[in-house]
Amino acid sequence: MADKVRVGVLISGRGSNLEALADYKRKADPAYEIVVVASNVPEARGLVLAKRFDIPTWAQSHKGVKRAEFDALVDAELRRSGVEVIALAGYMRLLSPEFIHGWNHRILNIHPSLLPDYKGLDTHQRALMGGEEYAGCSVHVVTEELDDGPVIAQARVRVQARDTAETLAQRVLVEEHKLYPAALDAFCRKLLADRAAS
Repeated sequence: MADKVRVGVLISGRGSNLEALADYKRKADPAYEIVVVASNVPEARGLVLAKRFDIPTWAQSHKGVKRAEFDALVDAELRRSGVEVIALAGYMRLLSPEFIHGWNHRILNIHPSLLPDYKGLDTHQRALMGGEEYAGCSVHVVTEELDDGPVIAQARVRVQARDTAETLAQRVLVEEHKLYPAALDAFCRKLLADRAAS
């Protein structure tokens, strides 16, 4: 596919979902191309991964910078790179309303629960304590409310009797790595189709 949606990925940590997104092109011809990886943690391991994939990187610590000011720096870098869609991949910072409005319905996130259940942190422990038969992960459009935007894809994982939060997290992460690239690909294909039809 000649025409691809230019994607910017935001990370804060090891970048395992970034790796899944970048590696997807070995299995498919995705409708997206990752053009920049940005991080609020300059020592994030995911930045090393990005360089291995020859993806340009940008990193700056958010410490001591007001949220809206920091988001403006990230925004400027994404726009300079020609980004059209943002994929959050373990980005451990809440985005400012101004940033979200500026990228209205063009930010995706992967969350380790079956939304709308268990928004926020400690999702696996909370699913176990809630006696759930299934846990899983969701790809959703980011809105101002935490983990509240429209869900575009989900994968379920059966909770096992001996599961701990750690063992459940490991199995959910395997599904995240399958779900997120396919969901981003489908989202970008729709964007290209809508663009062609308009």
